[in-house]
Amino acid sequence: MSGNPHHQTTPSGKQRARAFGIRFDGTPGPFNAITDVAGVAVGYSTLISGEGALVVGKGPVRTGVTAILPRPRAELATPVFAGIFGQNGNGAGSHIIEETGAFNFPITITNTHSCGVSRDATLRWMQRVLPAALDSGWGLPVAAETYDGFLNDINGHHLGFEHVAAALDGATSGSIEEGSVGGGTGMIAFGFKAGSGTASRIVEWHGRRYTVGALVQANFGKRSNFTIRGLRAGPNLVAPAIHESTPRAEKGSIIGIVATNAPLLPHQMKRLVRRAPLGVAMTGGFGYHSSGDIFLALSTANREAALAPRGRIASADFIPDTDIDPFFDAVIGSVEEAILNALVANDDMTGRDGNFVPALPTAWLKSKFGARQGK
Repeated sequence: MSGNPHHQTTPSGKQRARAFGIRFDGTPGPFNAITDVAGVAVGYSTLISGEGALVVGKGPVRTGVTAILPRPRAELATPVFAGIFGQNGNGAGSHIIEETGAFNFPITITNTHSCGVSRDATLRWMQRVLPAALDSGWGLPVAAETYDGFLNDINGHHLGFEHVAAALDGATSGSIEEGSVGGGTGMIAFGFKAGSGTASRIVEWHGRRYTVGALVQANFGKRSNFTIRGLRAGPNLVAPAIHESTPRAEKGSIIGIVATNAPLLPHQMKRLVRRAPLGVAMTGGFGYHSSGDIFLALSTANREAALAPRGRIASADFIPDTDIDPFFDAVIGSVEEAILNALVANDDMTGRDGNFVPALPTAWLKSKFGARQGK
């Protein structure tokens, strides 16, 4: 188990999966986060207010937004090579990425009914902080969503432009929070409180070191399928049940963002992103009918190729496809650990109408993995 404190706790002191002796494949970066990829930053706005019976437009509120900056603020108009994959496509599409293999501007992740707000607010924010990017063109920022209506007044539309701007303004590198923060505030996975999680892996390639990082908004899975590092935890895990004062519809989903500084071409980003669902499967997520399992991978390399002017040949570096397998490993491992971090770094939550979702029991984690601590 790593002794790095950033690998074991979040900035607020919440424990991460490695704090319980859970062992993972691969070597994490310094912060074990998507922000280990140089230039990538993450910010959150978290909205929690109200108790009791649902009053649409008033609450209770359990929602938020997550912002991911794929490049430093001054370079957000510069495209990144990218690929997108919908393992189970219950969600919005991103056609320009399929067409061009690239995108620019920040990414936002929120609840299903606030996706349009986060998209529009991102354009307003770009107009404020980098107006030249919109002076003579249009913008198509990436906005993603998962459903939080069991705990949140989702039809009350509480997320405003100001909350999205705050998440974008507050985006930072280094160690970042996990659990019920940002867009992950009202999310549930495997019958436990989940939300936002992150992890990273270092890939050694012929004397060079590259980083692969993942951030997930986890809101999927049946408890009976829950698996931790091969241990089928679900069937034997004695834990509190979800309390449903109102019926809970099956509307689970996961959004996964994978970033790397490795020089890879758009078709290779597509290959990488197709491996993200394998990390989900490692935890027991099987892409059921109502689940929207959607993933995006981006590379911050080849900046010069993205900026090449018209009428000139652009050149891009890339790692050969025959050497790509270690990057597949890194994607799978990062996504798997990010999901478990979203679950571990969490607490019980009561939301609208008294609906209750328990946290993953830490006593159970200690009983299963604690003996490995310090080894």
